[in-house]
Amino acid sequence: MSKLPQITAFFWIMKICATTLGETAGDLLSMTINVGYAVSSMILIGVFLATLVTQLISKSYNPLLYWTVILSTSTAGTTMSDYMDRTLKLGYATGSMILVTLLLVMLAFWRFSIGSLSVTNVKTPKIEILYWTTILFSNTLGTALGDFLADTSGLGFAGGALLISGLLALVLAAHYYTQISGVMLFWIAFVLTRPFGATLGDVLTKPHAKGGLGYGTIGSSIVLVSILGVCILLTTLKHRKIAVARLSEDEEH
Repeated sequence: MSKLPQITAFFWIMKICATTLGETAGDLLSMTINVGYAVSSMILIGVFLATLVTQLISKSYNPLLYWTVILSTSTAGTTMSDYMDRTLKLGYATGSMILVTLLLVMLAFWRFSIGSLSVTNVKTPKIEILYWTTILFSNTLGTALGDFLADTSGLGFAGGALLISGLLALVLAAHYYTQISGVMLFWIAFVLTRPFGATLGDVLTKPHAKGGLGYGTIGSSIVLVSILGVCILLTTLKHRKIAVARLSEDEEH
């Protein structure tokens, strides 16, 4: 039995919300509270491992647990990327190239060891570990790429968000109007939603002088937590309704 959600439009809305929250919450811990990138990364990696173990031992899909793990990969990815780019001074371009390489190696290992990158096949502990490790690399890359687009490229936060929006629109069009592999398009979209969330998070939190809306990390995080919480609640209620309907059908047969 798969412990992952169905890939619907609502899934992508929640993914963007979770990754944007990961950006604002990661910045809240590392910069606003001034814990620092290294300590923040260690704390958030610990949170990720704790939520991952809980997800692995779970016997069925739990919306709250699943999105908690997604959020933990996003927040950990934010501080890990910032540690590489700013503390180690690798720079956004170099950090992005390193993380692209790691992500491609991870996907290649998954593909050649399992035979398919389809998320519908994530039904064993081994594949699930590959799935979550890939997501962690993806979300870490997304922060570096988002920062590169916003700062180094000169596009700014809003410009970076608009560029990623356009790329996501192309992926959506390819899904409906081309024969390109759905698995490939899924992972392209999955990777792109992270820098979109990173740039969108920066648009929300950064001051007006830097091209942002000036809501700050605390205010933005509270709003995003509320939105994601409502989405998780709706998803949980729908999931329970479907489970009850299936149970009733089984009893009838």
